[in-house]
Amino acid sequence: MKKKILIVGGTGFLGKSLQKKCLLKDLEVTVLSSSKKKEKKRIKQIFCDISKKKELTKKLNNKTFDFVVNLAGYIDHSKKIKTLKTHYDGCKNLADHFKNKRLEKFIQIGSSVEYGRSKAPQTEDKKISQNYLKSYYGQAKFKSTQYLLKLHKQKSFPCTILRLFLVYGPGQSQNRLIPFVVKNSLMNKSFNSSSGNQLRDFLYIDDAINSIMKCLKNKESNGHILNICSGSPVKIKFIINEICKKIKRGRPIFGKINLRPDEPLQLYSNYQKAKKFLGWKPKTKLSVGLNKTIKFYEKRI
Repeated sequence: MKKKILIVGGTGFLGKSLQKKCLLKDLEVTVLSSSKKKEKKRIKQIFCDISKKKELTKKLNNKTFDFVVNLAGYIDHSKKIKTLKTHYDGCKNLADHFKNKRLEKFIQIGSSVEYGRSKAPQTEDKKISQNYLKSYYGQAKFKSTQYLLKLHKQKSFPCTILRLFLVYGPGQSQNRLIPFVVKNSLMNKSFNSSSGNQLRDFLYIDDAINSIMKCLKNKESNGHILNICSGSPVKIKFIINEICKKIKRGRPIFGKINLRPDEPLQLYSNYQKAKKFLGWKPKTKLSVGLNKTIKFYEKRI
């Protein structure tokens, strides 16, 4: 029989790519989302707000899954209550529902923002206090991580937290850095930017999805946080200039946008723990990933 996977929040950038990969691996895919947009015929759908526990329990009643991947969460991170409800309450509700089920793996998609302004490189052994985190999104993700690790310790809940750094690639929302720069450069527009001196770790979408696939059946990673990153940080200014250079258009104006109060100057790590537990490492070079991303948006401008 086919293994069953539930992709929570599976209609977004990561979710769409994960859907395709799971279908190629002959998994039975169900997407749980608050969005009423119809997916492909081979995809089963559940419409639900995961922050509402009773509604979630009702929707998942009598349904069984082998794997659960939680990608869900409110996109606008400026709203405290909504962010905490979808990213933390939603995660907690999911975990509570599945903690006594025969689940092989629960994968929580975490974020590098959980490290706050701790010193780079931000590795998994960093001791982080929730009070140290200024962003609502970082607080919600951090609380989710702590809850899942506690559940693993108490009930051997088969969870792994994959802390993704800056994932990019074809299909990403155009309000994100790389698509924003690509779009404006293709249209040969001037656009404002920060100074660009922030050091960041960019990871191509295919590599991020491969880390999830490798994690699904991996028991050794249960109860662990794994950084999923390129391990090769670059400055934001370099990324912007590289895109403009490849497209041969675009006019960035550096220094026009101030950094957020909670924004770290250096945010990067290594993937040694993911390599140890999953045998995973990124395969896509930044130049190759940018070329593929540019090609995608060229057809849509």
